Amino acid sequence: MPFQWFVALRYLRDAKGQTALILSAVSVGVSVVVFLSALINGLQSSLIESTLGSQPHVTVRAPREAPRPLVEPTPERAVARLIQPASQRLRSIDQWATVMADAERVAGVTAASATVTGSGVATRADARLPIVIRGVDPDRFLAIIDLRSKMVQGGVDLSGGRVVIGSTLATDLGVGVGDKLRIASTEGVEDLVTIAGIFELGNDAVDKTWVMTSLRHAQSLFGLPGGATTIEFTVADVFAADVVAGEINARTGFTAESWMMLNAELLSGLSAQSSSKTMIQFFVVVTVALGIASVLIVSVVQKSREIGILRAVGTPPRRILAVFLIQGGVLGLVGSVVGSALGVAFAKLFETMTSNPDGLPRFPVQIDITLLASSTVLAISVGLIAAVLPALRAARLDPATAIRSG
Repeated sequence: MPFQWFVALRYLRDAKGQTALILSAVSVGVSVVVFLSALINGLQSSLIESTLGSQPHVTVRAPREAPRPLVEPTPERAVARLIQPASQRLRSIDQWATVMADAERVAGVTAASATVTGSGVATRADARLPIVIRGVDPDRFLAIIDLRSKMVQGGVDLSGGRVVIGSTLATDLGVGVGDKLRIASTEGVEDLVTIAGIFELGNDAVDKTWVMTSLRHAQSLFGLPGGATTIEFTVADVFAADVVAGEINARTGFTAESWMMLNAELLSGLSAQSSSKTMIQFFVVVTVALGIASVLIVSVVQKSREIGILRAVGTPPRRILAVFLIQGGVLGLVGSVVGSALGVAFAKLFETMTSNPDGLPRFPVQIDITLLASSTVLAISVGLIAAVLPALRAARLDPATAIRSG
């Protein structure tokens, strides 16, 4: 065993009480970091999944109609205007297939789907309810929103005038798989459709209004032959959706809206959670660093005579420096291993303590190798940094003074 390691471990064994105390402090600190990080990461993932489970990451829409002036002003003529907002009608994106192909080439885009989305009314017997009709290409759309995993009855079959509807809408209409339903669009076109499946996305507004049909069927309902009112995308990194939306806008010229823009309040809440996690980690790190530094400083004072003897027999200052740096690193490593195990145990215990009516955890936790590795690296780094001052003090001790006064 190298000389530095032998002396460092010997010092740790000699001061068992101090070593146990600081290891306990480091372990508790790391366990707090792991537990809170797992809890906050789990909550954020759950919120993002529930939000993005019923919407795309980026959406391109047809431009809104703007009023056109009848007379343009000139340098010689001023024009007084009363501008009224233009009434909006359902419009198709001009050359949407080309726009979608261009947008798919943007880095970060993982899937794209053209849709026709508009309002309508569903009628069955005495029930008459407002709905949102969404015409999609199933092969593409299922990569945007995974309806198959959300089906509670039937399947995703949109061929031959079949539709799938939300669970709340099905309950309100009193229908099930195989029943007939009359739907009408805002363009006045009606059709009798067959319910092929019922889904539940967990979003009441969606489950209460959505009627999914084929793209061609929706085009006929809204009088948009070959058209598409929106193009929806998913991206590899959901938090980079704003950047991808900007690149799509620059490439295609169409305005692209990200989920971050449409869910500003959710994004603000997620940012606040991340900030609170960072602040907690900072104060835990400071506490652990002060604890390790104080223990090693005490160790330097207690071992000053031995350090003086080591210096007197020719031990170079760099080896004395390495002895205390090794102690700090060992304390950080052992404390991180014990603390990570405690943090994982606390997180899993907390997850099983509370659950929703459906049996899923109310407070899901997210633990991965990245979290544990980063906690270990953090603890070792803090241990080494905290040991720098005591190590420098030990390395600079004058041998004669240390032996005489120690």
